[in-house]
Amino acid sequence: SLSAPVARTIQIEQLDGWRKAVSEKTVYVTKNDRGELCVLSSICPHLGCTVPWSASKSAFACPCHGATFSPDGKQISGPALRGMDALQSTVQDGQLMVRFQYFRQLVADKEVIG
Repeated sequence: SLSAPVARTIQIEQLDGWRKAVSEKTVYVTKNDRGELCVLSSICPHLGCTVPWSASKSAFACPCHGATFSPDGKQISGPALRGMDALQSTVQDGQLMVRFQYFRQLVADKEVIG
């Protein structure tokens, strides 16, 4: 069985002109069906709500429109047109490095918008 996803807060540095803005985003560290480390964006691919992990349901359950996703982010039910978006990640010196991106909502294909 897949272990429960773990929520992690990552810090994102964005250069905006001369200013450096640091924001925080929640990601979920989980394993895919091959047992490899996988990092999922917590942003629902339907309309952008933050999707929490529900231990009681053993699934991600979006509170906005009822989309549900398996522990590895695959779509189970609800209005979302695709599963949760995986983010590129790597481990450097024991630190998990994540490339955070935003993806277009309401479409079946994962499409980067920022």
